[in-house]
Amino acid sequence: MTQSDQHHRPGSEGEHYVQEVLGTTERADRFYRDQMLDHLNPTMKEFIARQEMLFIATADAGGECDSSFRAGPPGFVHVVDDRTLAYPEYRGNGVFASAGNIVQNPHIGLMFLDFQRDRIGLHVNGRVKLTEDERLRAHVPDLPLPQVPGQRALMWMVVQVEEAYIHCRKHIPHLRKVGADESWGTDDTVRKGGDYFGAKQEREAREHEARERAAQGHRSPTRTTAGTGRR
Repeated sequence: MTQSDQHHRPGSEGEHYVQEVLGTTERADRFYRDQMLDHLNPTMKEFIARQEMLFIATADAGGECDSSFRAGPPGFVHVVDDRTLAYPEYRGNGVFASAGNIVQNPHIGLMFLDFQRDRIGLHVNGRVKLTEDERLRAHVPDLPLPQVPGQRALMWMVVQVEEAYIHCRKHIPHLRKVGADESWGTDDTVRKGGDYFGAKQEREAREHEARERAAQGHRSPTRTTAGTGRR
């Protein structure tokens, strides 16, 4: 959502249009009034501090979207104050799709989902700045330490909160941990999931097929030996 100038209502002009068409304006206004804040209240800050996972959504300058997942020990998303939070960015696969989008478009949507204890969600929307680890620590000395010895965040996503509101627990499944090793910081291909969806295998198969076709195309034409019926 984004702030609309129309009557100072929260949300975007697009969602207001759909509400009007579908007759849900009054219901939406009740939600805006009762559940939407422009800051993190104490309960929200406590909720974020104990979360171990985070879903994020970004878009580039052209509106092409990307969603991603972040995880860490409780507190890996650090609440700086009631209008600011930060989470670390590590090397990962080296693509930095989210960070690349943010360079062009600072808007971000965060979704915290508690599957284990309270089965509830929290939306946080705002604007984000990319900040170097050392620079942020100079201003926020209580940032979490690296979760893996010797590993430090390459940068932090510092989010200025514009909207914070509940995601109801309806249809959020109740999950529990089974004690699996999270393998924080590993660069082992197998432990990270490897080629689980077979994308690399598909690419290699296509390349192999292309090489086969190219080889067949470069073979000399075969000639029939006169009188033998053999090639």
